[in-house]
Amino acid sequence: MATERGRFVTFEGVEGAGKSTQLELLLDWLRHRGVDPLVTREPGGTATAEQVRALLLDSANTGIAPDAELLLVFAARADHIAHWIEPALAAGRWVLCDRFTDATYAYQGGGRQLDWQRIAWLERFVQHGLEPDLTLLFDLPVREGLARAHARSAMDRFEREDLAFFERVQAAYQLLAEQHSDRIEVIPADRPAAEIAADVRRCVSRRLLDARLSDVRLSDARLSDE
Repeated sequence: MATERGRFVTFEGVEGAGKSTQLELLLDWLRHRGVDPLVTREPGGTATAEQVRALLLDSANTGIAPDAELLLVFAARADHIAHWIEPALAAGRWVLCDRFTDATYAYQGGGRQLDWQRIAWLERFVQHGLEPDLTLLFDLPVREGLARAHARSAMDRFEREDLAFFERVQAAYQLLAEQHSDRIEVIPADRPAAEIAADVRRCVSRRLLDARLSDVRLSDARLSDE
């Protein structure tokens, strides 16, 4: 019997939206229900992709051309998919990823104002149709998110961008949510973490866990009829 493919869940949002915190909370909840996901991030994951991440986030690297930045992001993603994401999904394991291709449309397409068609071409070339089963987009006013991000640690290369950059990022995320409402669930993030986590759990249960149980029941019913 073929192994059921794992579920792919991504976490998106502007700086300081709390997505990383919510990923950890969902991970703990899933583990208590017998699901042990692979947890990863973008850019990053593999050793090679983590080196690209360090280059992209280093605030000393001020001269990276937008097109070069885009290609570096997809180079890291190609390695990440080939060595981590796709093998895990094929083995039936869930994958929780802190940012994925939606972030490229938001940051490079929105923030850097690069052509979305160019991003879409690279997406097709690198991903071969791979996309998340569910994307959780944590929606927070840009100013509030930046205040949180700047308070927690030294700023990386992206966090040093101006307000207009992040307003374009936010607008791009909102457009993506409208275009892909079947996949992207918008979660208001200007609330206590526990309240947000409850919404995340309900969303994952409704979209993924309940669907999986329904598939099992349907399969059992078919076996009973045979």
